[in-house]
Amino acid sequence: MDSLPLDFKKLGSLDWQNLDVMPVAVQDHQSHEVLMVAYVNQEALEESFKRNVAVFWSTSRNKLWVKGESSGDTLILKEVRVNCYGNSLLFIVELLGKGMCHTKDKRNNSRFGCYYRQLNKEHLTTYVQSLPYTGN
Repeated sequence: MDSLPLDFKKLGSLDWQNLDVMPVAVQDHQSHEVLMVAYVNQEALEESFKRNVAVFWSTSRNKLWVKGESSGDTLILKEVRVNCYGNSLLFIVELLGKGMCHTKDKRNNSRFGCYYRQLNKEHLTTYVQSLPYTGN
């Protein structure tokens, strides 16, 4: 088991007063696995529909981020759902590529999704690194 520091202050470091974004969970259309959570603004959502691929708003770079533009691991948009409050979205996608997480496994392969570690309830800073692969 390795130590995993949880970043509870990440969102607090953003200027939310001037950042018109909402969270979007991204789910694989076949396995139903949650691949990642990102943010979209109005422009990113419009571009997603226009291009039929997942487009996000990068809060760290403060610009549009077309997933797969540099990695080749594109997320084809199958469906967009909105929650009951209208303050978060769900992108249901088809992954074209080897994996969508920017991190690599021990064999230097892209991970299928970003949720590849599991917290231990007794020690909230430890994790099991190698969860079973559930993608296709």
